[in-house]
Amino acid sequence: MNKTDEKLLNNVLDNNPYEADSYNIRKNGKSIDRKINPYVNIISKEDGSGIDIYVKENTLLQIIDIPVIITESGLKDVVYNDFHIGKNSNIVIVAGCGIHNSFSHDSVHDGIHRFYLEENSQVKYIEKHYGSGMGTGKKILNPITEIIMQKGSRMTMDSTQLKGVDSTFRTTKATLYEDATLIINEKILTNNSQYAKTDFLVNLEGTNASCHVTSRSVATDNSYQEFTSNIIGNAKSFAHVECDAIIQDKASVKAIPEIYANFVDANLIHEAAIGKIAGAQLMKLMSLGLTEKEAEETIIKGFLK
Repeated sequence: MNKTDEKLLNNVLDNNPYEADSYNIRKNGKSIDRKINPYVNIISKEDGSGIDIYVKENTLLQIIDIPVIITESGLKDVVYNDFHIGKNSNIVIVAGCGIHNSFSHDSVHDGIHRFYLEENSQVKYIEKHYGSGMGTGKKILNPITEIIMQKGSRMTMDSTQLKGVDSTFRTTKATLYEDATLIINEKILTNNSQYAKTDFLVNLEGTNASCHVTSRSVATDNSYQEFTSNIIGNAKSFAHVECDAIIQDKASVKAIPEIYANFVDANLIHEAAIGKIAGAQLMKLMSLGLTEKEAEETIIKGFLK
């Protein structure tokens, strides 16, 4: 691990991976370090394309780190990580990808994460994306998250795109059965000519299944963002989707809500708001001695917090 590797890890993780209960660190398409324990087992797929993570039933308060870093220009890394979460478990999974590209070829990471939550299990999933490097080669991240949630399970997914990612297509698909709850908090920042697209597809199949999606985004310069949500209620269920965006300069944001109630007691709500920073907010902060730029940065930081 060199200084560049350490900086990437520091930006995509909130903790030191070597202090986690278990971990798998992937660099430039290969696993370079791993730790397991009696409660969490991590096994490489036979074809080397990813890992299987097995969490035993009744496992509590385990932290699992699975960061990916790329420092090789021109690399296209595709990884399949499958999470098998046993009954009554309660764990934290910290993921994320950092790309450093100082040369002219595009570097790409496509991470396909599949979650299988058994009855009454709970998962907090934290994912951060970050790009650095002054080369002309792009930093491209295309995460796909697929979630199957059995009776009484609960998952909270906090997804954050920090600075430096040139292009991203983020896909999340989930199927929820009886009494399952899915909470998704997404935060995205784009600038320059960056592109970000998010697709959510959630099927509420079981009685009292519920989903809450909150998207906060800031688009500046000439960047473009697109948010699509497709929530389908096939039983007595509840969903609330909230999309809020701030735009500046010549940036564009597009929000496409789609909700389908296929059952009389499916309660589905979608809210979207897109606009610039309010002048009153700027004036209030500037009256405290901040410059206009400092005031804007303060508002954006608070909005994405």
